[in-house]
Amino acid sequence: MTALFALATSLLWGLADFGGGLLTRRMPALTVVVASQILAAVVLGGVVAAAGGWSEAGPRLWYAVAAGAVGPVAMLCFYKALALGPMGVVSPLGSLGVVVPVSVGLLLGDRPGLPQFAGIAVAVAGVVLAGGPELRGAPVRRRAVLLTVVAACGFGAVMALIAEASSTLTGLFLALFVQRVTNVVVGGGALYLSVKRGGRALPEDGGGMRTVLAALPALAFVGLADVAANGTYSVAAQLGPVTVAAVLASLYPVVTALAARGVLGERLRPVQAAGAGLALIGTVLLATG
Repeated sequence: MTALFALATSLLWGLADFGGGLLTRRMPALTVVVASQILAAVVLGGVVAAAGGWSEAGPRLWYAVAAGAVGPVAMLCFYKALALGPMGVVSPLGSLGVVVPVSVGLLLGDRPGLPQFAGIAVAVAGVVLAGGPELRGAPVRRRAVLLTVVAACGFGAVMALIAEASSTLTGLFLALFVQRVTNVVVGGGALYLSVKRGGRALPEDGGGMRTVLAALPALAFVGLADVAANGTYSVAAQLGPVTVAAVLASLYPVVTALAARGVLGERLRPVQAAGAGLALIGTVLLATG
């Protein structure tokens, strides 16, 4: 079940990243982050109220607050990197944040078997190969790589923190809600400061608020897919070794790359295709180890 929930996380994060990257090409990245998280928080608030999640409030929610504070920074950097593109390269580099939860899992006593260790090594190698060709690219590409590395560290921290935020299903709903509210507060504050300094909150395509309103379904999808991914990852980390759950959950670049290939026509270089293949081989080793 750990593998199933972790792979579901990869699917959801991959689709959320693709959607967020597309939206950021039409409107400011901070606006995408804040709007998508507001919509997700509204839905989660209703779920928490219906499930009686408020009774699960406790000290562990501080992990959710910490995850919510780190998340907007990571998402902002990542969406900006995705806007610079190409998505099929940026997304694999973003999953290198898996090093953070894997390290935490090992420190907490996780001891994967030999096949799983091999799977971790193969999967991480595949991710590096998928993104490697851009490390020596043009200045814009180098900026995208730098933003992605910052985002990766943030994503890894969020994975480690959210896994500790709850131990029950209703508690998980509450933790995810608290995380989203914190996302909105931190992201909204950053957006306000950006506007005060001359930045923009609305698209410059002439549509303004109409463009944002027209994109509400897509923004809701991005926010809810991200929420669901955090939830399935938390369950995966509780059901099995964090090291295995983290690596399988970090294979979302394959989904993003395939979506970019199918929708945007982005082509992968041979080394990137080889990297994606290694990532899939690593998945099999992890799931069967």
